[in-house]
Amino acid sequence: MITSTELETKGNLFPGEVESLEWDGNSVTFSTKNNVMLRIHVLRDSILRFRYATDGIFENDFSYAIDKDSMHGFNKFQIEEAPFVITIITSKIKCKISTTDLKIGIYDLQDNVIVEEEMGFHWEESFKYGGNFVKMNKTSVDGENFFGLGDKPTNFNLKGKKLSLWNKDQFAFNKDLDELYKAVPFYTALHSNIAYGIFFDNSFRTHFDFCQEKRNEVKFWAEGGEMNYYFIYGPKIADVVTSYTHLTGTPGMPPMWALGYHQSKWSYFPESRVNELAAKFRELQFPCDAIHLDIDYMEDYKCFTWNKRHFPNPKLMVENLEEKGFKTVVIIDPGIKIEADYKIFKEALENDYFCRRADGPFMRGKVWPGECYFPDFTNPKVREWWAGLFKELVGEIGVKGVWNDMNEPAVMEVPGKTFPMDVRHNYDGNYCSHRKAHNVYGMQMARATHHGVQKYTFPKRPFTMTRANFAGGQRYCATWTGDNIASWEHLWLANTQVQRLCLSGMSFTGSDIGGFAEQPSGELFTRWIQLGIFHPFCRVHSSGDHGNQEPWSFGEEVLNITREYIRLRYQLLPYLYTAFYQYVEEGIPILKPLVYFDQEDVHTYYRSDEFIFGNQILVCPIQDANVQGRRVYFPRGKWYNFWNDELLTGGKEYWVDAPLERSPIFVKEGAIIPKFPVQNYVDEIEIEALFLDVYYKDGSETSILYEDAHDGYDYKKGRYSFKTFKFRGKPGEIVIQQHKDGKYITSYNYLKLRIHGLPFEIEKAYLDNEEVSLKSLDYNPADRTMKIPKMFDLLQFTSAVKADRIEIEENTD
Repeated sequence: MITSTELETKGNLFPGEVESLEWDGNSVTFSTKNNVMLRIHVLRDSILRFRYATDGIFENDFSYAIDKDSMHGFNKFQIEEAPFVITIITSKIKCKISTTDLKIGIYDLQDNVIVEEEMGFHWEESFKYGGNFVKMNKTSVDGENFFGLGDKPTNFNLKGKKLSLWNKDQFAFNKDLDELYKAVPFYTALHSNIAYGIFFDNSFRTHFDFCQEKRNEVKFWAEGGEMNYYFIYGPKIADVVTSYTHLTGTPGMPPMWALGYHQSKWSYFPESRVNELAAKFRELQFPCDAIHLDIDYMEDYKCFTWNKRHFPNPKLMVENLEEKGFKTVVIIDPGIKIEADYKIFKEALENDYFCRRADGPFMRGKVWPGECYFPDFTNPKVREWWAGLFKELVGEIGVKGVWNDMNEPAVMEVPGKTFPMDVRHNYDGNYCSHRKAHNVYGMQMARATHHGVQKYTFPKRPFTMTRANFAGGQRYCATWTGDNIASWEHLWLANTQVQRLCLSGMSFTGSDIGGFAEQPSGELFTRWIQLGIFHPFCRVHSSGDHGNQEPWSFGEEVLNITREYIRLRYQLLPYLYTAFYQYVEEGIPILKPLVYFDQEDVHTYYRSDEFIFGNQILVCPIQDANVQGRRVYFPRGKWYNFWNDELLTGGKEYWVDAPLERSPIFVKEGAIIPKFPVQNYVDEIEIEALFLDVYYKDGSETSILYEDAHDGYDYKKGRYSFKTFKFRGKPGEIVIQQHKDGKYITSYNYLKLRIHGLPFEIEKAYLDNEEVSLKSLDYNPADRTMKIPKMFDLLQFTSAVKADRIEIEENTD
């Protein structure tokens, strides 16, 4: 890794005194005597953008990270001048700029400190590469905590950590490894119950120091480019994460089958093995929606080819799998084999689509096919060409999903395991070296892949995923945490990494369940499934070098337990699908770390063992071998044990029993959880009735349910159903109100309610203010289940005493 101490520099340079300023309506530009310029853009009342130019000229304003459709606009933009300070005021924050040295402080409207600068902006000129190392130092108050930065395999709270962002292929990575597959230069800070975020939009190798070198100082810097960062004010962590996610974008709704269970391996071949695998899943009635094919499906590992010896008729195989309810997902890597009669190679060569070295030769490197050239995915013409290559694979053969691997980019047998820094890139017309393009290379490959799969799956929705990514890449694809290890430590890491990615805008994520490298025990595989069913992307993937990792590979007990949990995943699909809709539309992460759920509780700041799945399910995975339980910290509120309806009060720890067949799961009181009947794959059966699990609360709670056709784009035309359930409970009474929005008509006509924790016997029922008999609702007092028409507006269940009192009150009125 190159550090600033290894480069020839002139030492730190500083902005100097402000000489003039200009205000153009949504930004203020400061110019100093040292020819430094600072431009502050007000994007929202809570979002400010800071750009610095060291030679009086700003770079072309271009970013792969920012969503072009992100919303801008503010209610107030006021400037106040005073001796030695200029203050920008919005309806939420104040930004004070020192005119003597350009240092900045940001405060709330009551002048409480949010964050101030220590050294502020400074830079070093690089003799070796040209340009600058751009740097920012800010103060950190006592008790400040830091979260984010994507897939870092380390403790959830980043306080005391020093980390770098440089996408890197890391087979069987270790805990606390610095550089991994993704670069997401965004973090959220929290102190004094005030949260704010910093997004450093710079694609060079970047570095972050969260009070490691100095106890009360946070630093971030980049090895080139512009000091260009966004400040995002909360004051809630939820506000920061949502604002950042809106700024960098969200994907469209996935096809629901993509949220099902996926089975993968390096590699399933030949075709007979794939068919045996599919048959086994159906024979055992173990739900599964997708089978992934790794590099061995190709001819000599050449992209967009099939090994005809192993797969003589891929179209027929894919069709047969789809008839059984399986979608076929295949891998595509960036390396294109150097072979004169290989069509893809010839096309790219003739059109000059491959990356070149500084002096003109093509970038050559060894990956799975042997010696390869690599397309420059930062060139829009290359992306368009690449998207068109999916016509046969997706449009004709019928493959339904594509996963991109090795796109950090990874190159074997070279120092650094990637391109040399002198490789040149188009960067959408902003020509640059690999130093700038490296961290976005995988993102732009995923972008091109997504557009190709989207084009040829239409009118269905695409499914794509990528290993390497950059901030904003969540707009195009799902991701996973890469080549992990079958170990208990990596089970813990999977839990932490997925929460961190969700807090970094990338919610459609998961891990290789069971571990990619080495072989898990049956116990480890079981516990990983019990965690993985609550990750937005749920896939078992393993290396063929370490034995079998199908659910039946570990014996009857493991098969039966894991099948129960995968079936639970499929039952909870409407709940997960709803959470995904909130992520797409509102930028709300699908998994919520406890600190996100309740930042006022300092006990949550260092906890990552537990998390909130969606809005109302608390998941507490077992992460140690040979244990029959664990201590669980419950956040504020009351929580029902999913398995026995025991009600526990939050804000403290409890011991929870957890034999192998029972992972600790809890549901927030007042929640209404939608469920499907068990299916072997999504839409295997027509849903005749949707299940609603209602959890009693003495008080109020709101739950939601989003529904559409599970695929296609009609939901964008209003053909969706969004239901809001308002629950109100009192001693002797519960009331459920339903409000529906959208034009989608569900296939089912009834809801099957089950009421948990009800402290009284139901003796009277009212449907839309009309009394109905319990018999007409098929009410079963033993388990408190009943059948309700789906289009109700108001449900009321009471004990007899309560009902009489209501009648008297109504007659009195």
